[in-house]
Amino acid sequence: MPSSSGPGATLVIVGGGGFRVPLVHRALSDGPFAGLVSDVVLMDALPERAHAIARVLEALPVMHGRPSPSVRVDTRLEDALPGADIVFAAVRSGGAEGRILDERVALSAGLLGQETVGAGGISYALRSIPDMMRVAGAMRELAPDAWLINFTNPAGMVTESLSTVLGPRVIGICDSASGLVTRAARAAGVDLRGSLAGVDYVGLNHLGWLRGLGGAVDDHLPALLADPARLAGFEEGRLFGPDLLRMLGAVPNEYLFYYYFHREALLSIRGADRTRGEILRDQQQDLYPRLLAADAPLAVWENARRERESGYLAEARSGDEERDEADLAGGGYERVALQVMRALLTGQRAELILNLRNASTFPELPEDAVVEVPAVVDSTGARPLPAAALTSHQLGLMSAVKAVEQDTIRAAVHGDRDAALRAFALHPLIDSFHSAAQVLRGYEQAFPALGASWSA
Repeated sequence: MPSSSGPGATLVIVGGGGFRVPLVHRALSDGPFAGLVSDVVLMDALPERAHAIARVLEALPVMHGRPSPSVRVDTRLEDALPGADIVFAAVRSGGAEGRILDERVALSAGLLGQETVGAGGISYALRSIPDMMRVAGAMRELAPDAWLINFTNPAGMVTESLSTVLGPRVIGICDSASGLVTRAARAAGVDLRGSLAGVDYVGLNHLGWLRGLGGAVDDHLPALLADPARLAGFEEGRLFGPDLLRMLGAVPNEYLFYYYFHREALLSIRGADRTRGEILRDQQQDLYPRLLAADAPLAVWENARRERESGYLAEARSGDEERDEADLAGGGYERVALQVMRALLTGQRAELILNLRNASTFPELPEDAVVEVPAVVDSTGARPLPAAALTSHQLGLMSAVKAVEQDTIRAAVHGDRDAALRAFALHPLIDSFHSAAQVLRGYEQAFPALGASWSA
C-alpha cells in the first residue's frame, strides 16, 4: 500500500465528469492529503463532461510548489480500473432529466418529489443500484484489492447493495451528518479536535439524529437545545426550531425536515415554479460546453458551484433566508472521502460518520443493514464505534425506512416488482396503497427500462 512518504496511489473517479470532482482534486494538491495520490483517472460515460472537468483541474493553482496528480480521462471501466488503489463513485443514473422525472412523477401522484427521500428516492435507487452493481462486478474482476468509497445516492441503499459483491471493501459516505456535528459543536462551543469521542449520532443515510456532544458526564447538547439564541446560529437549529428540538432531545439530520414537516415541505415544493432538478438543469445546461470553451474555466466552475450550493434545501428556508458562508465554502463530501482514503492507504486512524454494515451495532436491525454511525477507519477498513441504544421513536422510524430500503434493493437486484411496490406502499411518506401503485406505474412509464427489468 502507498504511504504518505512513498509513491502516490491511483485514484479512479467513476462519474469523473461530476460537478464536485474539482473539490477532490484541489484537496489532493494541498494540506494533509497532498502526495497521497499520484494519478487520477476520470471515468465517465460522457467523455465531453470528463474533458470539461479535466480543464478545470488543469486550471487549479499549484499549491506551495507541490505537483498536482496527473489526470487522464477514460470512458470504459475496463480501461479505468486496472491498477486502481481507491475508487470514488459518484454516478447520477439517468442524469438531470432522470432526477426531474423522479420529482415530477411523485408530485403528479400527490407525493413528495425529492431526490433521495420518499418516492423519488426509491425510483432513483432502482436506477442507481443496477449501474453501481456493474461497477462493483468490474472492480471484483479488474481491481480486487481496491477500496470503493461510494458517494452515489441514495448512498445507504447503494452501499448496502454493493456490500453483497465487495464485502467490507465498500464504504459509503455523506457529508450531511458530519456537517451537522460540526455546526452543532461550533454552536455549543465544543472543540472536537478531529475526534468523535463523546459524539452520539445514530441513524440511516439522510435519516439520523445527533443525541450527544461531549459524553455522558459532560454533554453540551442539552444546554444547546435549551438556548434558542444559539440554536438560531446554525442551519439545523433554524430549520427545526427550538420547540421541536427540545421535544426530541436531539438535533435531526436536515433531511428529517421532510418527515417532521412533511405537509409544509410538500406544499412548498408543489407551489414552486420549478423542482430542484429543474433549477439545476437550467443553471448547468450549458455549463460543460462553457467549461470546454472558456479561457478561465475555473472561474466559470466556481461561480456555478456557489449558485448551486446556495439553493440547497431551499424549500426548508424562509423566502429571504440565505445559506451561511461556511456552508457555501465546500469542504464536505471530498474531505470525508479523502480522510477515509488516507486512513485506508496509510493506516492513519480516522474517526468519521460513515455508512457501513450494522453488524451488532443495533441488535434490533439486520446485521447486513447499512447504517450511518460514527466509525473508525484504518488500513484494515472501517468499523462502527459502540452506540447507545435507540429510542423507540428512532428505532421505529429507522426500522420502517430500512424495510423499505431492503425491499428497494431486492427489487433493483432481482427484478422483483412486488418488492418495488411494497417499498412504495410501506414508505412512511406515502400514505396510500393506491398512490404507491400509481407512482410505480408512473415511473415504469417514465423509465421504460425499469418496467422491462422485472423478472417474469
